[in-house]
Amino acid sequence: MRLQISVASVALSVTVLAAVACDQPLSSIAGPTPLLEPRFSSIQAQIFESTDSAGRRACISCHTNVGRTPPAGLMLTHDVAYNQIVNMPSTKKAGAIRVIPGDADNSYLVHKVEGLTDIVGLRMPYSGPPYLTDGQIMILKRWIALGAPNN
Repeated sequence: MRLQISVASVALSVTVLAAVACDQPLSSIAGPTPLLEPRFSSIQAQIFESTDSAGRRACISCHTNVGRTPPAGLMLTHDVAYNQIVNMPSTKKAGAIRVIPGDADNSYLVHKVEGLTDIVGLRMPYSGPPYLTDGQIMILKRWIALGAPNN
């Protein structure tokens, strides 16, 4: 009986915390990209294509074919980014998928921006700090958790 009450208490606490977190305005967690939302078009505009107010360089500073070969063959320019990342294998790490719709924790793109120990090469952005903030990564992960729609 005591174990059932403890499990029920934990479940209730998690539910309450999740509800509170859902009510938090995104602008309060998005840090240097206050307009960032868990939509692909927003991630494209605010993360991939823009340098943010903290000085983190736009991803397309490197991941473009304009005047260069994009690192890992990954182009994040507006017209091709979605098809380059969703359900696409990493060219550097065998078996890794860049973005797995519905599974942010196993999406290699998340591993690269978080700098997890299983990545090949360096944490992104390659240019080093500033990196994406925890809030920016949380919004990216939310988009993936929602199924990574092309919206």
